[in-house]
Amino acid sequence: MYKQLIRPLFFCFDPEKIHYFTFSFVRVTSKIPGFSTLYKSLYLVNDKRLETEVFGLKFKNPVGLAAGFDKDAKLYKELSNFGFGFIEIGTLTPKGQEGNPKKRLFRLREDSAIINRMGFNNGGVMEAVERLKSNPGVLIGGNIGKNKLTPNEEATSDYEICFDALYDYVDYFVVNVSSPNTPNLRALQDKEPLTQLLQTLQNKNLAKPKQTRDGVELSGAKPILLKIAPDLTDEQLLDIIDIVKETQIAGVIATNTTISRDGLQSENKTEMGGLSGKPLTKRSTEVIRFLSQKSNKAFPIIGVGGIHSADDAIEKLEAGASLVQLYTGFIYEGPALVKAINKKILSRK
Repeated sequence: MYKQLIRPLFFCFDPEKIHYFTFSFVRVTSKIPGFSTLYKSLYLVNDKRLETEVFGLKFKNPVGLAAGFDKDAKLYKELSNFGFGFIEIGTLTPKGQEGNPKKRLFRLREDSAIINRMGFNNGGVMEAVERLKSNPGVLIGGNIGKNKLTPNEEATSDYEICFDALYDYVDYFVVNVSSPNTPNLRALQDKEPLTQLLQTLQNKNLAKPKQTRDGVELSGAKPILLKIAPDLTDEQLLDIIDIVKETQIAGVIATNTTISRDGLQSENKTEMGGLSGKPLTKRSTEVIRFLSQKSNKAFPIIGVGGIHSADDAIEKLEAGASLVQLYTGFIYEGPALVKAINKKILSRK
């Protein structure tokens, strides 16, 4: 129904406008008695065999929603009804910012892809914190970044502000230094500044007070992951492995959007910004496999990029991912994709 009726209608309109319309539609319908239950009955797969423990957290299933869809934590409760095992909010910055000028979101229908140059548009981390105080039980990841006007030399401070603000309200953190839409942000992926940034956050993380659960003393630290670009060379990926080992962060998310335009057919292919969707499927899986093999599976990987089918998700899990995330595939294929992936995973157990 989604691909035959709803998607063709939605795709008649500006992508950013329809994104906000969809938000409003899901929010309003979820308030109607019975609709949340209906969404769950259509898309949620409840099966203990889907549960997986990764970096100390127990996920109800391994399929999550990637950052960028619910930047400001406005819809995570409602989105959890569509079968996701976890929701990642953000990217959040210390101060609210409008992002880049519109038009900044483009569909590439012939390529089943999207180009975005949103530029970390969000209302600021403190607004999101207020919305996160009533978490319904779904695991939440907090994706954090720096403000556009913050120079790279002062970027660490922006990440620390977001880390401190979100600490009590998210289950894991994602350090985003790989978006192509904030000037010079990707320079923070270089080995020296990235090591310094991650070590600073990890030191702050490890200094958190210990917690007691069922009489057992637990570390107060929360998992910190690094989200990387698919455009890194093998040498840079080896640096990432070294950095993860040195800083002892929990893992990596592979991958963010790409600046490559190889093989595209759509007329919007020349637009500036990050490309996501099917053209990224192969490269993101290559990055996952490289990191997994070269590190000897030393850390968990969340696989994201070009997952448009259950088979795409399985391919990433087989390449070494512990969990997967959807974004563009969710837009093109609809919420039934979440259920299809979970059903496929169960069929292989």
